[in-house]
Amino acid sequence: MEPDDVRRDWAERAGKYSPAYYARIGPNEVSETLAAVLSHYVGGDATVLEVGCGSGRHLAHLLEHGYENLTGIDINGTAFEVMDDHYPRLAETGTFHVGALEDVIPDVPDGEFDVVYSVETLQHVHPDDTWVFESLARVTDDLLITAENEGNSPDRGRGDAAVSYVDDEFPLYHRDWKAVFTGLGLAELIREPTARDTIRVFRQI
Repeated sequence: MEPDDVRRDWAERAGKYSPAYYARIGPNEVSETLAAVLSHYVGGDATVLEVGCGSGRHLAHLLEHGYENLTGIDINGTAFEVMDDHYPRLAETGTFHVGALEDVIPDVPDGEFDVVYSVETLQHVHPDDTWVFESLARVTDDLLITAENEGNSPDRGRGDAAVSYVDDEFPLYHRDWKAVFTGLGLAELIREPTARDTIRVFRQI
């Protein structure tokens, strides 16, 4: 798939893996881990950015745990309509940007956020757009957290292939996330596999 095809698929997605799909599922193990990590490493006034925030289930969980300086980026405009319905307090208090990560992140100032995180979003970034990883490190003042599929669940992130297709539909690019972000000058603090993803916590050094 070409980069524009990947972006268009997520911008127009409905049904399975859409913002409404994840809103119905709600917060999960990753949400709980994010809250625990932030509680340990940063204060309640930390500025937090989620890239690929969808309808906001993880951000809503952080809001419930006292974090109020929350920002999200998502390419699917319906995500924020779903957020209005499912997480109205988050929709009212957070700051949100509709657009592709590749279009939004270049305008974010250096070190703008204490915490930047992604949940199953960076794994879909096209190989032509991997420059965004450096941009994420640039806008992160302290912690960068990834929760991406690294082969924990069947047929995801396995084998030697550079890419696999979820439900034979959209690509999942297999990457060594430790190498990606330590190569950009961050230190890996935590690696925690879950049933579905591997959570990695990086810190600026």
